[in-house]
Amino acid sequence: MRARMGILALPALLATLVACGNEAPQQVAQQEVPVKAEVKIAQSDLGPILVDQSGRTLYAFTKDENKSSACDADCIAVWPALTAQSEVEAKDGADTTLVSQIEESSQAVYGKWPLYYYVGDQVPGDLNGQGVDDEWFAIAPDGKLVKKTS
Repeated sequence: MRARMGILALPALLATLVACGNEAPQQVAQQEVPVKAEVKIAQSDLGPILVDQSGRTLYAFTKDENKSSACDADCIAVWPALTAQSEVEAKDGADTTLVSQIEESSQAVYGKWPLYYYVGDQVPGDLNGQGVDDEWFAIAPDGKLVKKTS
């Protein structure tokens, strides 16, 4: 009786093993670097601030120095950098003389501040990253940090 049950179960077991063995390995999704990025000025509850081409708020990290990012991998997971494959363009009131990029990472810079998004901002106009840990702030058109809250 046991032998019959084992023989009957064998095709099901083989089918399961074959199905498991044929699964393609899942790849980790990588964030694609857009070809082009823009920084522009938009009105907000904080006054005029820097945003991207979609109207998403851009932030600066007070620990960054001399156009260099101090944001490590754990930091970037929460504060993704604004990057582009080609030059970042200044539009709609952004100062073209303040826009540049960090060569090795293609991260956009405004004045002396590398630019970041905040994952807690869901739609254009959100300011949920403003003042987080007293280290993250929106940026004014003159390149200075906006330290007030909405």
